[in-house]
Amino acid sequence: MGTYKCCLIFKRRFRWNDAPPPDDVRALFANHSAGGGPHMAADGLRAYLQATGQDGDVDMERLVEQIRQLQGRGGRIPRVGRALPLLTVDDFHRFLFSHELNPPIRHGQGQVHHDMAAPLSHYFIYTGHNSYLTGNQLSSDCSDLPITRALQRGVRVIELDMWPNSSKDDISILHGRTLTTPVSLLKCLLSIKQHAFEASPYPVIITLEDHLTPDLQDKAAKVWYNLLLSVSVSALLAHLPMGQMVLEVFGDILYYPDKDHLKEFPSPQDLKGRVLLSTKPPKEYLQAKDGNAATIKEDAKAAATDDAAWGKEVPDIHSEIHSATKHDQREDDDDTDEDEDDEEEEQKMQQHLAPQYKHLITIKAGKPKGTLLDALQSDPEKVRRLSLSEQQLAKLADHHGTEIVRFTQRNLLRIYPKGTRVTSSNYNPFLGWVHGAQMVAFNMQGYGRALWLMHGFYKANGGCGYVKKPDFLMQIDPEVFDPKKSLSPKKTLKVKVYMGDGWRMDFTQTHFDQYSPPDFYARVGIAGVPADSVMKRTRAIEDNWVPVWEEDFTFKLTVPEIALLRVEVHEYDMSEKDDFGGQTVLPVSELIPGIRAVALHDRKGIKLNNVKLLMRFEFE
Repeated sequence: MGTYKCCLIFKRRFRWNDAPPPDDVRALFANHSAGGGPHMAADGLRAYLQATGQDGDVDMERLVEQIRQLQGRGGRIPRVGRALPLLTVDDFHRFLFSHELNPPIRHGQGQVHHDMAAPLSHYFIYTGHNSYLTGNQLSSDCSDLPITRALQRGVRVIELDMWPNSSKDDISILHGRTLTTPVSLLKCLLSIKQHAFEASPYPVIITLEDHLTPDLQDKAAKVWYNLLLSVSVSALLAHLPMGQMVLEVFGDILYYPDKDHLKEFPSPQDLKGRVLLSTKPPKEYLQAKDGNAATIKEDAKAAATDDAAWGKEVPDIHSEIHSATKHDQREDDDDTDEDEDDEEEEQKMQQHLAPQYKHLITIKAGKPKGTLLDALQSDPEKVRRLSLSEQQLAKLADHHGTEIVRFTQRNLLRIYPKGTRVTSSNYNPFLGWVHGAQMVAFNMQGYGRALWLMHGFYKANGGCGYVKKPDFLMQIDPEVFDPKKSLSPKKTLKVKVYMGDGWRMDFTQTHFDQYSPPDFYARVGIAGVPADSVMKRTRAIEDNWVPVWEEDFTFKLTVPEIALLRVEVHEYDMSEKDDFGGQTVLPVSELIPGIRAVALHDRKGIKLNNVKLLMRFEFE
């Protein structure tokens, strides 16, 4: 029973009732109960599990005991002789509504099921951008804590931005030419070593964005030759050069090739438990030009407004490409200058690298001199990594989508956020994924719908941080995949949203409304290629902590291999902005058909303790 004050004088009482099992649950129970009676035996539950594609070797005694523990006020499950307890329809409903016992995706955390023996270029890789930042790109603190949290979530690519310290005699990690406070390189490396393989055994790649002075670079390079000798932990705490820190921290887990150039990248399976280094030219992320300072401030102000509440809607790929290809001569000139500067500075940097240092770099990065299209030329004798901004990718994608896909079949492509995303917002990741880009780099410290998509995408393949690219992105014959080509639907996904529960346990009574229980509605949709992307919504259920919608939705999918199911719950507010009630994103390729419990998460992607929806998934 909930009591709410009304007009400061009157009080309104609302009874909180658990919703009964939906009719579909009752029908499912009747189909698997003995003779359609009031109880389901263990054999009936086993038959249900097998019919829905789940493992038939489930320990039924343990499962029934777990269902008994879900009862709460429901009373005891009856037994018949020495047989396992019988289940009632309410017990069966509680089982279906348990995220732990009846999850929506096929393979849980750690259950890797993709082929992991192909080269790295065959996988999408969970990638962070400016991994050391705790907040915005201009004034937040730098710390090893965001790196730790990213690794614990399953992120496999960590970016470290190296600059000389204030006295020019040591190396700091910070976002250069900003007010961000530095953190030591050693602290970041030690955190990476400690947490690298907590969430996944597959390789961690450290991208080193090198802004070091020639003296510091030279100082670091000179020590590489002798770095395989062990040193004490106390020596690590001294101000060691960058190269020595890396090798002495990681030791044998640091992988590096026995040749100057790789003709093919190793596989994630071969690199389990290893750390790899990748370098790129110094001038990638921040091009500090006085002429666009006002533009950056305006964009930052607009982003702060748009990202209020739970974040603005993710723009579709067509909008991203259209925006990037608007004629702007100043932007075109800047892109050309950046390409040329990268090539020149890479050559300067290489002059200061000792042979031993270059030998330790597994994934070599660089942008060849010339146009962006020239940068996509593939060398049959060696593989490399190319970095493009989201805007550069969008410009190329407008007319050269197949060339991008062809490049990513052997080489690695990293996409990073445009420089005006100073609030650490993100872009539509499908712009990179549909073109085969392996490293779609995101600001992991923020929140918003784009980041929710990233979190959801990498729930696939047991959350190991590596997702095998679908075959169509790797095919050469009869032709390379064209992302702009219109496709016919391959599959239809039918979704039914039955009900939701758990808010009354995770939120205070007046969190959503001071005067009455919440009016929840659900948004359900698909994120993917433009033809598949859509959002739909249920009606709002008034004054109820346990909303029952029972609404059906149908989604035709042209590229189901990379599609994501989006689910959000909001509380309708007539006079103000609707309140956020939870969200989740699930890979369509991993959904288990049938009635499932879907746990919701908060804005930052952290799972809420009790909030969940009861949903059904069907494929045609």
